[in-house]
Amino acid sequence: HLRALCSTAAFVFFFSTGSTVSGSPVKGKVGQNITVPCFYTVRSEKDITSMCWGRGKCPASKCYQTIIWTDGWKVTERSNSRYILKGNLVMGNVSLTIVNAVEADSGTYCCRVEISGWFNDQISNHNVVVEKARISTASPHTYTSEKTSAPGSASESSFTITRTWPPVSSSEALQTVPGPCSNTSDCWDVTSNLQNPSVSRPSQQYSENWLYIGISLCVVLLVILSVSLFVT
Repeated sequence: HLRALCSTAAFVFFFSTGSTVSGSPVKGKVGQNITVPCFYTVRSEKDITSMCWGRGKCPASKCYQTIIWTDGWKVTERSNSRYILKGNLVMGNVSLTIVNAVEADSGTYCCRVEISGWFNDQISNHNVVVEKARISTASPHTYTSEKTSAPGSASESSFTITRTWPPVSSSEALQTVPGPCSNTSDCWDVTSNLQNPSVSRPSQQYSENWLYIGISLCVVLLVILSVSLFVT
């Protein structure tokens, strides 16, 4: 019984040591840069220590599916260039920035700061949620006209008229576009006039009139010439 009690006490001691912090979910949208916060206290140079970031909850030691390792001064290991540490490492800012986030980046991230001593590591689990970007709706169309009177006139003034047209679908646009004819009968009259050969253009009528006049003059001259020859 004493041996079992000691084993239980050791088990409880092992899992109760260390600092565990779980913050609120970190949310972002696809394509954005998402920063997952993680800090530890640095009072002097001897407090600067190594740490790691990993996917999934923090295990008993190290990081599971490690994505970044540092020696306390610089990044020594990185699984993907989209994972960066933009904070001041030597001041204890080891926040993780995920560049150009995608939906697959959603999940739990572990930040483990290795503190010297038995079971002193500072660990924190962070839930990251990456959402799809919303598609913006089309904005209304705005028509603006401006009219200004001639410069120097007594009634010189200017005014601007702005009218906002709501967006319409392509089918509505086709139905509302005015045509060249107000109704079917008008279009029929225009088509029949164009196809009627009896309707001639003004220029053609003038040419025909001059032709008739020339022919008449030639006939008169021929008659006069015939009479003169007969008399002679």
